[in-house]
Amino acid sequence: MSEETSALLSPLPREEYIEQAHFFAALCERLAENLPAQEALAALREEVLATTKLPMAIDFLLAELKHQGIFAAGMRQLAHYFTPFQCYVMSEAEKDRGRFDLRIGLDILSREAQFRTETDISLAGLFFYKFEAHCRNRLGYDEGLDAIAADPSNDATWQTWILTVRRQIGIVELADLIYVRSEFYLDKMAQLAPDQKADRSLLLFGRPEGRISWANRKKDPLLLFAALHRQLGYPQVPRTEQADPEQRLLPTLARRIEQLEGRLKLLEEEQRGGIDLERFYRPEGSDSP
Repeated sequence: MSEETSALLSPLPREEYIEQAHFFAALCERLAENLPAQEALAALREEVLATTKLPMAIDFLLAELKHQGIFAAGMRQLAHYFTPFQCYVMSEAEKDRGRFDLRIGLDILSREAQFRTETDISLAGLFFYKFEAHCRNRLGYDEGLDAIAADPSNDATWQTWILTVRRQIGIVELADLIYVRSEFYLDKMAQLAPDQKADRSLLLFGRPEGRISWANRKKDPLLLFAALHRQLGYPQVPRTEQADPEQRLLPTLARRIEQLEGRLKLLEEEQRGGIDLERFYRPEGSDSP
């Protein structure tokens, strides 16, 4: 891939995405350690490369976090630096009633930024990674696909197709939507109708993507994503880890031990001459239990 093509797919300089990947990954780790977000941002402000624009972005995010308590609002005001997809993921992760974990959202953004630093990046790989992240975490298709389409890396053809997916998802299989815009589909049509000239201006995917989508028609979409991940090499989408059953068992055991201790105390009092039942009753005229 030429440097010009790579620049179109990654509008910011490569060093910016390297620092973004570190920023999102480190923030995820420190929040998992119960470090306050403001302290984590202040520390990361000193860690990231000073010659990039990320320190200034962190300063703005820190100020917005102090005033509003969320990241997404500040990221949206830095639309020249953060993409609509990044803002959308953070807004979904910060919803009070949502089930989308903030740490998963930060991990998604870290891997996406890291992917943009690679030399073999493709628009197809970027789209599949983002769309799989939406599907696996059950995020909204309407607003989410709008955010993916608004990525500055996408040209008009890609934006139109992504918005078509937004309208037809759930009605038409994703595998079919990919297949009909692939080079593999045009080759098959050329064999069936050699006299008709195919319109290659609408081509978005190569032969590998077309073959994978053809092989996964009428199957579970997760199988399609798994095959695309193996064949195209885009980052694996982070998933929510299942809770360790042993860790969930410890609080239950602790409560059982407390109950047993209470019963033993009652037995000891009974052996010493009886249980004083008055301490279990509320005194008259008292509001305390």
